[in-house]
Amino acid sequence: MSPIILSILISNLALGVIIVATSYHWFLAWIGLELNTLAIIPMLAKQHHPRATEAATKYFIIQATASSIILLSSIINAWHTGTWDITQLTTPPTPTLLTIALAMKLGLAPMHFWLPEVMQGITTPTALILTTWQKLPPMSLLYLTTHQLPTTTMLLLATLSILIGGWSGLNQTQLRKIMAFSSIAHLGWMFTISTISHELLLFTLMIYLLMTTSMFTTLIFSTTKTTKDLGVLWTTSPMLSTTTMVTLMALGGLPPLTGFIPKWFILQELTTNQLTPMAATIAITSLLSLMFYMRLTYITTLTISPNTTNLSMKWRFKPTKTTNPSPLITPMLFLLPITPLILI
Repeated sequence: MSPIILSILISNLALGVIIVATSYHWFLAWIGLELNTLAIIPMLAKQHHPRATEAATKYFIIQATASSIILLSSIINAWHTGTWDITQLTTPPTPTLLTIALAMKLGLAPMHFWLPEVMQGITTPTALILTTWQKLPPMSLLYLTTHQLPTTTMLLLATLSILIGGWSGLNQTQLRKIMAFSSIAHLGWMFTISTISHELLLFTLMIYLLMTTSMFTTLIFSTTKTTKDLGVLWTTSPMLSTTTMVTLMALGGLPPLTGFIPKWFILQELTTNQLTPMAATIAITSLLSLMFYMRLTYITTLTISPNTTNLSMKWRFKPTKTTNPSPLITPMLFLLPITPLILI
């Protein structure tokens, strides 16, 4: 892809997020969502491969449908209330419609089926954009409207997402699909806390973006796509395999790593608000996610030389050294000691 075209598409991606995040008018927010969707479609389909075309088509259909539902809910609300203000979502059908649309856009269960398939059909750098930057416009709308959305429906979607994100990831060997199910599970945690605390929602989103970006930069740097490739990562860079282990355990939420902080705060907030059964349910279901993270950790680090490996060496091109993931991986370890400052 031409650098000029790529820069235009990336600029439009940024512009779409800015429009959605700063608008209080439903029509402007819808324009931002559509701009964001249309900018990423050429990036998804740039491989000229049937899988990439299929992924771009699936993504477009889902996002266009979700945007249409958002526009429908805003029109119904404007018809009854006479205002296009995003924060005035009061007509009964509209909060439920918006919740469904946001769940479709984010890839929450049970509207999650498109996300792993799209992730598998695109390149790893584009998958990074899909799981991080593309989550920002729907999360902005969620942040603005969460106090008016149905709490029971949101908690049900969140629990289902954490369960399915962990359960479905157990059976995968493709790392992009594993990261897709990881994204579904993390978004479940964000949906859970969005009903209680906006500050914790932003904090959890920030930690999720940090961990996911760190993991994807490792995969891009080492040209790793499957668990088999992860098993021979030490041949490319022993240090990178060690930091990958730390990142995987942080994604799983193991203390004392960074990924544990948002889960700890969310469980504490739920129990404070007399939602102990909900806290216990999501804590237990998150163990499914932890299971496949620990399996990847075992493959990455505990089977390296001088132990005998059961994996054959893959044919490997020279790794691209354009990305240094260490600045992103370092906070996985060193963010926890400064956590008490957040509570001040």
